[in-house]
Amino acid sequence: MRMYLIPAAVAASLAFAPLAFAAAQQASGTVKAYNAKNATLTLADGSVYTLPKTFRNPGLKAGEKVDIAWDMRGKHKMAQSVTVAK
Repeated sequence: MRMYLIPAAVAASLAFAPLAFAAAQQASGTVKAYNAKNATLTLADGSVYTLPKTFRNPGLKAGEKVDIAWDMRGKHKMAQSVTVAK
């Protein structure tokens, strides 16, 4: 049994390694709505991003341009960072 466990662990770690090193995707857009209660940010193009629990609102308001670093988790776009575009 032990002789199968080690190769299985190595195969699993190799299979999931690319996911660990995946770079966050980048998006830019105009804020349509910010919902602090649901921790979501909606852009004018209809894209909805779920914000982390540690997110601190830098004063987001409708019409403001933002840059978002995000990645997919299941069916949700999870924002890693949101900054006001300059």
